[in-house]
Amino acid sequence: MQILILDDHPIVRAGVRQLILGRWPEARVLEAGSLAEGEARVRSERPDALVLDLSLGNASGLDGLARLHRLAPGLPVLVLSMHSEEAYAARALQLGAAGYLTKARTEEELVAALERVLAGGRYITASLAERLAGLLAGGELERLPHEALSAQEHRVLLGLAAGRSVGELAEAMHLSAKTVSTYRRRVLDKLGLQNNAELTRYCLTHGLIRL
Repeated sequence: MQILILDDHPIVRAGVRQLILGRWPEARVLEAGSLAEGEARVRSERPDALVLDLSLGNASGLDGLARLHRLAPGLPVLVLSMHSEEAYAARALQLGAAGYLTKARTEEELVAALERVLAGGRYITASLAERLAGLLAGGELERLPHEALSAQEHRVLLGLAAGRSVGELAEAMHLSAKTVSTYRRRVLDKLGLQNNAELTRYCLTHGLIRL
């Protein structure tokens, strides 16, 4: 069995490696510190599961998850992030993640989550399950404005909040600048914002980006 850890912090990778080998001593644990390195590992090693940090330098937010899912659609991905569930979990699951945990969770829960995704299942916490149920039912849990964005709109939101220009986003997303500008206007309208500065404040307030 091979498990790939994709995180740009060596100390985090070492800790996760130790947990994996404690549960599966026979496992081969692979490591990568950047998205490019992770993609190369996925192509060459074909791991059985991937533990993924969402913040990877230039591949911030969900871009890395989306790219890896396109590269290996059947690869179980467990997101292990510093970002709160409210900020990213629902979108990560929508983009193909098999599970979502914050780095504040216990070691035992990380092992349990890996067991679940390796068995072909999905792992979500009780609090996230309650939130998702509320969103699906239109119930008591209030839906945040950014949760109504499409996947492309969400990518534009995070890119602009990180200081990337429309032209840079157009190149990265393989779209025209006009199309990205249209997405930007839709994002501003849906969030009730006026400009990029307000957009960045919104993302900081809701934990979508960090300074």
